[in-house]
Amino acid sequence: MKVALITGAGTGIGRAAALEFVAAGVAVVALGRRSSRLEDLVADAGEKADMVATIAADATEDDTPARAVALALARFGRLDYLINNAGIGRPKPVHETDDALLDQNLNLMLRAPFRFIREAVPVMGPESCIINVSSTYALVGGLRGGAYSAAKAGLIGLTTHVACQYGSIGIRCNAVAPGVVETEMTNDRMNSETFRRMNEEMTPSTRGGTVADVANMIVFLCSDKAGWINGQCIAIDGGWTSTKFLSEKALVAARTPVAPHFTHSGRPAAQTTG
Repeated sequence: MKVALITGAGTGIGRAAALEFVAAGVAVVALGRRSSRLEDLVADAGEKADMVATIAADATEDDTPARAVALALARFGRLDYLINNAGIGRPKPVHETDDALLDQNLNLMLRAPFRFIREAVPVMGPESCIINVSSTYALVGGLRGGAYSAAKAGLIGLTTHVACQYGSIGIRCNAVAPGVVETEMTNDRMNSETFRRMNEEMTPSTRGGTVADVANMIVFLCSDKAGWINGQCIAIDGGWTSTKFLSEKALVAARTPVAPHFTHSGRPAAQTTG
């Protein structure tokens, strides 16, 4: 039985990936900050609950990677897959980002994955896989991306290095870049009409994305069916990053003159009237 270690496993994409792995017969070490959410995950695993080991810890704490890897070895005797998923939302542009927010983003979404990889690689064997959960905001400019975009883009760079460095010993490494999917982290932002329209009206898809879309790709990339995929970043976004799609509603709005708005510099921004 193979074993996956997943950070941020209590909610959202991490939780969905954990349940998908268990359904596929892969044991899971689920790491998250809130023990109550991890207990819910174990309950939802049902008859396969014994395939889930949990560790309530902050992924950024210095001893957490060693503790998590040690738990995988103690409970299941091996570690085959590492999923660096833990993250935070609500990004801000550079001029609104203080050092505390910068450090928080870099620590959780770049430093912690680096340290988990460093801890995991020595115990992983051939046919192992590491998946880093990046973001579409690492692939395109991303309004208000700031430190979030920087951390997620750094994660893609880390992915390609790990793929190159350890691919020859059988450890593959890939990244997924989800678009906006509804999770506990994004619920507040999805209530913003501007944010919701930016995603819905620029995505050439008949539906929104789900955590299952991302979880299914993570599990696939770890499987033998993806055995020759290495060093890649796969966007899971309905076409948002790779097209210049605008819905009919957005195109009609673009032909309607609007009042000037102002850039950060205070100068009027250029207007498009169609």
